Amino acid sequence: MRKQLRLSGSGGQGVITAAIILAEAAVAEGKEAVQSQSYGPEARGGASKSEVIIDDGPIYHPHVLVPDLVLAMTQKAADKYYSDLNPDGLLVLDDSLVPETPDFPHVVRIPITRLAVEKVGRPLFANIVALGALVRLTGLVKFETIRQSVAHRVPPHTVEQNMKALQVGWDAAGDAKK
Repeated sequence: MRKQLRLSGSGGQGVITAAIILAEAAVAEGKEAVQSQSYGPEARGGASKSEVIIDDGPIYHPHVLVPDLVLAMTQKAADKYYSDLNPDGLLVLDDSLVPETPDFPHVVRIPITRLAVEKVGRPLFANIVALGALVRLTGLVKFETIRQSVAHRVPPHTVEQNMKALQVGWDAAGDAKK
């Protein structure tokens, strides 16, 4: 059950943190996981991506070759990172920041950043909203496990808001159409 995911956006959106949390949750459930990342030329604002591979067995190659899922939090990320997506895979777009949908058969559009602002109070929580949506869309880890991983990884004074963000993303994915 190997799954390869690519989370992409611009620097500062937290896609790397989200990928680390997802990998930690998978390991907590006894799965194998690897996580890698790359940044654009500038830390904030440049293109960034983080990749996660989750499997029941050993992972010998730590980089995603053909992603099963691509999350794109910006138009630039969508245009740049979806081209090698598995034809049966899923492209998840932040409806708030990706106005043009790439030509791909399986797309889910969720207003991730808008939901972070409206429901949690700040765009800072968009990565955790996205994480909640990805967990629901993929079923790779249990919701309770991802809650524990988020709580473990985020600053203590933000745990409550991050739990809310996770739930908002989970709910939004349930409402989204595949």
